[in-house]
Amino acid sequence: MKSVSIVTACFNEQDNVEELYLQVRTIMASLARYRYEHLFIDNASTDATVSILKRLAASDPNVKIIVNARNFGHIRSPMHGLLQARGDAIISLVADFQDPPALIPIFLEEWEAGFSMVLGIKRSSEENSLFFFLRRQYYKLAERLANIETFQNFTGFGLYDRKVMDLVRSFGDPYPYFRGMIAEIGLPNKKIPYDQPARKRGITKNNWYTLYDMGMLGIINHSRVPLRLATFAGFGGAILSFLIACIYLFLKLAFWNTFSFGLAPMLIGVFFTASLQLLFLGVMGEYIGAIYTQVQNRPYAVEFERINFETPPPPPKPE
Repeated sequence: MKSVSIVTACFNEQDNVEELYLQVRTIMASLARYRYEHLFIDNASTDATVSILKRLAASDPNVKIIVNARNFGHIRSPMHGLLQARGDAIISLVADFQDPPALIPIFLEEWEAGFSMVLGIKRSSEENSLFFFLRRQYYKLAERLANIETFQNFTGFGLYDRKVMDLVRSFGDPYPYFRGMIAEIGLPNKKIPYDQPARKRGITKNNWYTLYDMGMLGIINHSRVPLRLATFAGFGGAILSFLIACIYLFLKLAFWNTFSFGLAPMLIGVFFTASLQLLFLGVMGEYIGAIYTQVQNRPYAVEFERINFETPPPPPKPE
């Protein structure tokens, strides 16, 4: 029998994990030709999430639990969970029901048809319309800047063959952009459009900082365009400054007694130049920060405990 791993990263999801478990169990019971495990990786929740998961694991050996020693963030912890999955196919499924579990049979059907990656692509979303619009514009921008073809409106929800996850492990990236890795691998894939429902219960754990972190990571991992824009802006600013200087010189020579330079143009120019410098200094800082993170090569997560695993845990560091 082929085996399927369903990986759910969670943090303070006490209102959702049990119902998600029940839905997945029902779906997999209808797919009796597969062995499966439902792996929950908990990012040091402060509510009752872990106790609920332990109760479920005590009665169902298909439930595997990894509890992190602390909160390792929204990027490292899910990746650690994916790399601990042991199935022939691995499905990433969030805890808040914004990834519809009903698509699992469709993913498996396409996987059996020969696709190494089956990707859920958002066609619409019940989230805030402004947020959805901004996300779509970001995906379009990232697509234009990237040096590879990316998947627009793809959040990571999908199925990945074992060989795909082995390739992901081989990247050895300590702060990975999973969606970009999937695009980089480029194996045969099938896109499944779906309408993303609103979060069922609780509140989102994402905020503007985490969204910015993922968004910037997606750009700097696949494009050097922002760095080159600094060079182009420097050339453009130099040419513009020279032209403005020539115009002012001509006006002063033509209207010597009546033309006054004034302080406003000079102040505006100074502040504009300073803002450009700070902007591109920040961009370069993002790239340097990414290099610094690579050099540190820290593990994705440190485990406090794991439950229902019969074999010793593999090394937490990426290979």
